[in-house]
Amino acid sequence: MKKSMNISAKISTKTGSIICAYLAFMSFALGTSFAHAQSFPDRPISLVVPNPPGGLVDTSARLLSEPLTRVIGQPVIVDNKPGASGNTAYQFVAKAKPDGYTLLISYSGYHVGNPSLMDKLPWDPIKDFSPIALLTVSTNVIAVHPSVPVNNLKELIAYAKANPGKLNYASQGNGSVSHIGTEIFKQNTGIDLVHIPYKGSGPAIQDVLAGQIQVFITTPPSVMQHVQSGKLKGLAVTGKNRHPGMPNVPTTAEAGLPSFQLESWVALYAPAGTPEPVVAKLTESVKKSLALSEVKERADSAGVELRYLTPTATDALLKKELPYWDKAIKSANIKLD
Repeated sequence: MKKSMNISAKISTKTGSIICAYLAFMSFALGTSFAHAQSFPDRPISLVVPNPPGGLVDTSARLLSEPLTRVIGQPVIVDNKPGASGNTAYQFVAKAKPDGYTLLISYSGYHVGNPSLMDKLPWDPIKDFSPIALLTVSTNVIAVHPSVPVNNLKELIAYAKANPGKLNYASQGNGSVSHIGTEIFKQNTGIDLVHIPYKGSGPAIQDVLAGQIQVFITTPPSVMQHVQSGKLKGLAVTGKNRHPGMPNVPTTAEAGLPSFQLESWVALYAPAGTPEPVVAKLTESVKKSLALSEVKERADSAGVELRYLTPTATDALLKKELPYWDKAIKSANIKLD
């Protein structure tokens, strides 16, 4: 009996030692994490953009970088890393040190589209990233070059049906929202347009303005000033409401195609494993930055809608859209080359 009690005491002592060691480790880890958050940031932060300069994604990054620099107290640098339908930037951030200094400006077309477009994606849309905040959303504009003899959406559809395969359309790249969205537009209307992919909105808009490409369904930052100046014809916007920068351009519903709506979003993510206090500090700093009046003015002039969401709400949006876009991509039989 005495021997049994000694064994129990030894086990109890050993268990207690393990528990104490675990609590000491957790206390140290939490203390280290808190200390890191307190000193964060102490050097520049990089916003990695999966597109070249120009367009919604790059515009959103630059809308954030300047005010975030002031709010957080360190330089916030925009780092454009286009290529491989966004995968170059996503993989770079997924493998970056999770310390809050390398962040991803995520584009919905890549984040929710690529998982359904590629069999061997080098990153996971959920497991590899920690959401910080939703930044912006944007409707899309169906724009055509003035050489196309149409003045409204119904005329474009009729012209395209009468001239199958003779009109080219641009996209920001294979698997982008402009690619997926235009393919859905083709399915909805029964027209035949030839896809010409580019590496971002900047290169695409150059050829659209030159008339080498006739159709471009894209976000307002790429085409708004050109529609306003008459260099392009804006036939419809793909949201529920007209865009304030193009009040004369009807919605797709007003133009006779209520079944076609398309919205893009841009969000900020950190690599998975980034300490929660760092994510919280970044989230709060982003919220303060987007609330500044001058940021709202700049966004309005660029044709972008600011729409802050918390990490939890941003994560919920992503998880809701992944199956939606998977269904849309498979229905349209869209594949990367």
